[in-house]
Amino acid sequence: MTIFEALRQEHEIQRELIDKLIKTEGKTEERKKLFEQLKHELKIHEDAEERHFYIPLMEKDSTQDKARHSVAEHHEMDELVEKLEDVEMDASNWLKIAKDLEHQLIHHLDEEEHEVFQMAGKALTEKQKTSLASDYNKMIKENR
Repeated sequence: MTIFEALRQEHEIQRELIDKLIKTEGKTEERKKLFEQLKHELKIHEDAEERHFYIPLMEKDSTQDKARHSVAEHHEMDELVEKLEDVEMDASNWLKIAKDLEHQLIHHLDEEEHEVFQMAGKALTEKQKTSLASDYNKMIKENR
């Protein structure tokens, strides 16, 4: 398995969770549960991805700017998650913030898969692609 396949698997989990989350209504157990799951998935993915994908990419001139941009997007999503934590789940603007998070997340995942992966594919060796995947998956498993 390569780092790209490992990341795509996690991306699918995130897409599914955000999709389910924005279909929920009010202050329900379902909304609370999905939000907690999404928050956890985003956190463990972000930590593992930054360590085992973006840091190696920042070390290369050809991928440094794109890697920094992606890490900045992680911080933007963290801020939206914090906003969601601060707003009552049945407040009218909760869903608006959740949709902002969905928009940001989908943009980030698509950009990663369509642009960053291509650049990283050229910058990383085959050995790096598999060893990074192994390290990434290990870190995800330890934190899940």
